[in-house]
Amino acid sequence: MMADDLPPDPALPEPVRDHLGQQLRSVFTTADSVPQYLGDPVVPEAFEPQIKRLEVRLKTHEEGTGAVEQALDGLLGDLGADPKGGLGEAR
Repeated sequence: MMADDLPPDPALPEPVRDHLGQQLRSVFTTADSVPQYLGDPVVPEAFEPQIKRLEVRLKTHEEGTGAVEQALDGLLGDLGADPKGGLGEAR
C-alpha cells in the first residue's frame, strides 16, 4: 500500500475504540467520586465526555444495526424469501 492510498479518516476501528474505552473504565478509578449508577466504575472528570460520546455512539450503532436487520428481514419476507436463508431461496 502506498502513502497516497491511505484512507482519509485516521480514526481507530470501532472494536479498538470499544476495547480502549473498556480499559479506561477499568483502570482510571478514583476513591473520591461516586459512580453514576450502582456497580459502575468511577470515571475521572477528564474522561467523562469522551466516554459518554463513545457510549452514545455504541448504543446508536447497536440500535441502528438492529433496525436495519429488521427492515431487511421485512423486505425479504415481502419478496417471499427466507430472511435467514438469503436471497438465493427467493425463487
